[in-house]
Amino acid sequence: MRFTITARHTEIDDDLRAHARELVEKVSKLARRPQNAQVTFTEDAGLAGVEIELHAPRGRVYVAKAQEADHRSALDVVIARLKRQLLDEKKSPRPRRARRSQPKVSGPR
Repeated sequence: MRFTITARHTEIDDDLRAHARELVEKVSKLARRPQNAQVTFTEDAGLAGVEIELHAPRGRVYVAKAQEADHRSALDVVIARLKRQLLDEKKSPRPRRARRSQPKVSGPR
């Protein structure tokens, strides 16, 4: 799985990068064959923001965003949101294929 970490209008240390990578790798195990993940750290008006995009096969994209006082707490919130999305996807059963309706047999009139 490809993994990208970006920092916009802010700087993040290597410990936070490693922590983000570790958390996203754990959560991505809940998805079916994840292809790539993008983590974006931002700073806007004194709030630290984190956004995670997780791409899976068949065009599925899971996105979670949060803004908190610092990047670590925002990362924790985003991971929880992403985990909830992936667990909800896993819980809801998908129909494999539609059942064919049986033709009604009408008796003699």
